[in-house]
Amino acid sequence: MSGPVKSVVVVGGGTAGWLTAGIIAAQHGRDPTSGFTVTLVESPTIPIIGVGEGTWPTMRATLESLDVSETEFLRECDAAFKQGAKFVNWATNKPGEGYYHPLVLPEAYLDLNLAPAWQSSFATPFAYAVSAQADICDQHRAPKQITTPEYAAVQNYAYHLDAGKFAGFLQRHCTRNLGVRHVLADVTGIEAAENGDIAAVATKQEGSIAGDLFVDCTGFRSLLIGEHFKVPFHALNDILFIDTALAIQVPYDSDEAPIASHTISTGQSAGWIWDIGLWTRRGVGHVYSSRHISEDQALRELRAYLRPTVPGVDRLEPRKIGIRSGRRETFWVNNCVAVGLSSGFLEPLESSAIVLVELYAQMIAQQMPQDRSAMEIIARRFNDKFRYRWDRVVDFLKLHYVLSRRTDSAFWIENRLPETVPESLRELLELWRYQGPWHNDFDRVDEVFPSASYQYVLYGMGFETKPSARWGSKQYRNDARQAFARNADRADRLVGALPTNRELLRRIREFGLQRI
Repeated sequence: MSGPVKSVVVVGGGTAGWLTAGIIAAQHGRDPTSGFTVTLVESPTIPIIGVGEGTWPTMRATLESLDVSETEFLRECDAAFKQGAKFVNWATNKPGEGYYHPLVLPEAYLDLNLAPAWQSSFATPFAYAVSAQADICDQHRAPKQITTPEYAAVQNYAYHLDAGKFAGFLQRHCTRNLGVRHVLADVTGIEAAENGDIAAVATKQEGSIAGDLFVDCTGFRSLLIGEHFKVPFHALNDILFIDTALAIQVPYDSDEAPIASHTISTGQSAGWIWDIGLWTRRGVGHVYSSRHISEDQALRELRAYLRPTVPGVDRLEPRKIGIRSGRRETFWVNNCVAVGLSSGFLEPLESSAIVLVELYAQMIAQQMPQDRSAMEIIARRFNDKFRYRWDRVVDFLKLHYVLSRRTDSAFWIENRLPETVPESLRELLELWRYQGPWHNDFDRVDEVFPSASYQYVLYGMGFETKPSARWGSKQYRNDARQAFARNADRADRLVGALPTNRELLRRIREFGLQRI
């Protein structure tokens, strides 16, 4: 079957739907004479999940490509700056134990691997020794100044945001500025073409809505790829045990309370608690394994975590969310591609959900078939790339558990059982006992997590790589000393020069950032 691909129909809204519609429309739909259209069909009765509040630095380029004002985004989405994640009580359950995964590469990382020199001579935690961002986060500093233009950075950064407000913000921007047609209607069925493609979706309020390419953003229901095409779901709960979340929104204790410059992830007896600082509130949630702890106990741990900073926490009732850990066996079938929760979901440990939406949507936009006859080739390439990416995300999330030395509960002990660890991760860990993560340890140039991320987690968790003679040359030691010194100097200067997260966000609300 052949024919031009001129009409994209996104089924489902929320962050996944509107990001996808916007990215495709920004690349293909700006010219009204082209005949290319993007339609988003959204149920007026089904609420969005709306709890994903962490992003990656990729979001800056994504928003800029949509011609979004960063100032307006920050103001309207209750957003704040994110410069990494701090993992507390993961390696052990000693009070206050923790390490950072910053959003910057280690000093001199393109040319010099500082890990061997750090292991042989440094008592300073790894992230502090090789990056300035750990010190910046400790002091709640922002990643830029009010004179730094929109999307530019002094230190690399992402965002924390209110997912519900973000979806509404994207909806307004996409419909007003990118030409996306918004249809509020409940999908009641699928109309199939003779070749098995989706010809149209039938809706209760608006009748049939036809298209050439359909994007399934219907969330956990997976109406198109799951219910219609019957693509199997590949469960991963034998590797990642988390299956439930209790999410809650809490106020700051004052208008001057510090806004954390990073996500805080604190290990609990059978999971962990996220703590995300937005402009007006904190988003906090306990994700846990229901096989290892009851809901009542999980709620007690969540309230115990909040009690020191949130008066009256016992009166607050969290929202319960089920987590089905896994992905679809295939993401693109015929003329339908699944994006977001309809394609799969994993625990929000490294904020991978929204970045996967960005990556899905960007590849769809970049590889948009000019004709239906080319779609099978593009679908095969798409499926291959994202199966690989999902496998790497699973490896990286599991890494955090495998390296833990906690023995206080079955949850942590069973997470280290060899049969729960993917073979690909076991192989890398064996390699890294003799040589630290470096540029050529992975197969693709566009890895989701670079080798630097593995270094931050490995050495933050106390992993040891055996020293190698090849890293002991005089030139290497001299280069390493200079790099450590440059980093320490940069950290001192930036901590003194950068405003706090709250101070910069307040000034942005008053004055705005400069648009280039």
